[in-house]
Amino acid sequence: MLTAKPATAIAEGAAPEILGELRNPGCAAAIWQRRPDPLLSAWLERLPPERLPALRQDLAVEEVAAAVDRACARAGMTAGTGRDRLRVDVTDQARRFAGLMRQGRLHLRLDVVRGNACSRFHVDYVPARMLCTYRGRGTEYGVAGADGQPTEVHQMAAGWVGLFRGRLWPGASPTGLVHRSPPIEGSGETRLLLVLDVAETEG
Repeated sequence: MLTAKPATAIAEGAAPEILGELRNPGCAAAIWQRRPDPLLSAWLERLPPERLPALRQDLAVEEVAAAVDRACARAGMTAGTGRDRLRVDVTDQARRFAGLMRQGRLHLRLDVVRGNACSRFHVDYVPARMLCTYRGRGTEYGVAGADGQPTEVHQMAAGWVGLFRGRLWPGASPTGLVHRSPPIEGSGETRLLLVLDVAETEG
């Protein structure tokens, strides 16, 4: 039996429509190389790590904005323009992901990362995963070699949005692209990472 050739192509572009390229045969990831919001980025960088919001929840798309706002309040984020911009951007990405995946519910994570979380190169056990780093270094990725490690490592910039095929992507062709969170142990860096998956529960 012939084994399907792994998908390894990476679609990159400056417009959000690039994310739809993931559905093309052979495409393993689509990366929207957008310009980050400078006011939001500067505001997040100034915040102490304990004021960054953490959230893990299955949600309907229309519930995302309120859930993010509650997470910000729990973290002691001051109400204002910065918090509003974060809520709006997370909500926008959640809507975009839900539309691309044709799902009304999603699993949303806002992870405050201070160490080496998911520092091994891997493929997620999901159909597809959307990633956006709001603070700190972005996700590292590359085409896997024979040993499962990337032959060349690339890195998303903060603010970019990446959509990566997972192991459960429908179809015969597996993904040949691996990714990881950048190792930051001992650097003093704190990352704020948005992760979007298809919901684990039907609600």
